[in-house]
Amino acid sequence: MFHVARRCILALLSGAVFAVLPLETGEAAYPEQLIKIVVTFPPGGSADTVIRALEPVVTAELKQSLVIENRAGAGGNIGMAAVAQARPDGYTLGVAPAGALTVNPHLNPAMPFDPKDLAPITLLAEIPFVLVASADIPAHTAAETIALAKAKPGALSIGHGGNSTVMHLTAALFTQKAGISMELVPYRGTAPATVDVLAGHVPFAVLDIPASRQLILEGRLNAIGVSSARRLASLPDVPTLAESGITGFESVGWFGLVAPAGTPADIVTRLNEAFVKALKDPSVVEKIRTLGAEPAPTSPEQFGRFIRSESTKWEKLINEAGIKAN
Repeated sequence: MFHVARRCILALLSGAVFAVLPLETGEAAYPEQLIKIVVTFPPGGSADTVIRALEPVVTAELKQSLVIENRAGAGGNIGMAAVAQARPDGYTLGVAPAGALTVNPHLNPAMPFDPKDLAPITLLAEIPFVLVASADIPAHTAAETIALAKAKPGALSIGHGGNSTVMHLTAALFTQKAGISMELVPYRGTAPATVDVLAGHVPFAVLDIPASRQLILEGRLNAIGVSSARRLASLPDVPTLAESGITGFESVGWFGLVAPAGTPADIVTRLNEAFVKALKDPSVVEKIRTLGAEPAPTSPEQFGRFIRSESTKWEKLINEAGIKAN
């Protein structure tokens, strides 16, 4: 009797030990709390709109809600610094813009963070640009634009959305690769640049697609070429600048999802899977394309390589063209 009772007690204790072990040594499944996503642009911008389009699908996949916090300013540096300094536990993420990760570090010696302080999760979307000409300019192709610029060296200009923006660098890259001299005219955003090229105050401009597409379709602006590597579904008849003879030309705005460096690999993988799934959802794809952007899901490794290649490209251009922060 004693031995039977003893065996029962030992069995109960053993079961209790195994029942407690997962709580003491195991880790709770991620995510077990709200996930904050820092967006480095104001509400209503492209990055903010894309994250909000992704939110329902990601929430359903992770079975956890997302909290979106807009921290605009300093070309994305303020928001990215907050993400870089957060705990690497997967509960603070950031929407990183191209400028903050690959342009600002080469223009600002006093950066509040190092891009290496961030772990790439996935590229989210690319925002291609289009080089346009005023309707009264006798140039409808890249070849005609280059010929015109060479006939009038320094007399023509290209408007863009602001100094140190990717639109600015796109215009600079065009003149560099084409071997021409054109004044680069900064504006406070795409809208005023669009107004001036439409009115003929500047002969050319680098614009984003939402600001220019309808004007191009109506024939009020001449589309010289898009800056992406492939033609766009929204402007299928407009060639890329690369296929127009400017070999290797590619320049797009973009933003991607990052976490603080040191975030566990399994959490990065889990987040990547959830966001990539959302980026491939047909309803989300449609919403992103209405913004003039293209969904661009990648693996964390692919995104990391892309960041490094973009940084190298812009560093070279900034140094050779003598571009300064303003």
